[in-house]
Amino acid sequence: MSRRHAQNLETVWLDSLPEEAVPAVEAALERVCRSVALFLDEPTDTWRVEGVREEGAREDDLTAALALASLMTGLDLQPQRAPVESEGWLARTAQAFPEQEIGGRVLIRPTHLPDRKVHGRTVLKLDAGLAFGSGEHASTRGCLIAFETVARRMPKLPKDRLRLLDLGSGSGILAMAAARALHRRVLATDIEPWSVRVADQNAAMNGLKPLVRAVLADGWKAPRVSRGSYDLIFANILARPLCAMAGDLARHLRPGGTAILAGLLGTQANMVMAAHRRGGLWLERRLNLGPWTTLVLRKPG
Repeated sequence: MSRRHAQNLETVWLDSLPEEAVPAVEAALERVCRSVALFLDEPTDTWRVEGVREEGAREDDLTAALALASLMTGLDLQPQRAPVESEGWLARTAQAFPEQEIGGRVLIRPTHLPDRKVHGRTVLKLDAGLAFGSGEHASTRGCLIAFETVARRMPKLPKDRLRLLDLGSGSGILAMAAARALHRRVLATDIEPWSVRVADQNAAMNGLKPLVRAVLADGWKAPRVSRGSYDLIFANILARPLCAMAGDLARHLRPGGTAILAGLLGTQANMVMAAHRRGGLWLERRLNLGPWTTLVLRKPG
């Protein structure tokens, strides 16, 4: 964006939030904000979630996202707003999104940096944007790190039967990482149309369009999702939706299959694990990055 057309920016925030409401509010703001930050007020043990966006941009989307978060949390979520200094902010945002080496296998490269050869890593070109999943958040990083170990056993399955699903794919980063590492097709689904468009564009930009199919779907309700069974399922969503869909996930995970779950705080991990144990899954690994937790679950087979 040129300086001549730079827009005024504003901070949008909600404070005095209980810990269990933080993931839903963070996800809502990430739909419309260029950056989102979390702050803990230790004396009150409550959280503040704030984001920066162009002033008034996508107000209807913000209202809808916070309405959904209100239903999920049972709270009346009313955001506050204040203008911020915009001079040079967009340039600083680009500079603040450098290449990211995640785990031992993945490198995320934003489009404003030149290509360079990297040995031993899966390189994905990706910019921070409106669809969740730029590799910066601990839940995305946890999924990518967990996938390194899981990917080692995936090629042992027959090529004609390996099926992969990224449920709630956002930017498509997990689907692309799996497609690039395993050279297999991945079904990437999201409930938000703009996320589907972004995932499709990112797949094309990375030369993965033949392998990553991005589709609009509400969890397991879409026939194109529920009529299949899968060897690997990513679900980087939120704790309560993960619990609500645990039975469906267990039914559609093939014997011996793996589910990588994220988007949950460490304090919510036991709740999510209990819901999936009822479906017959068992915990293979728990990965903690700050307050966020990634769970790797297996189905006996």
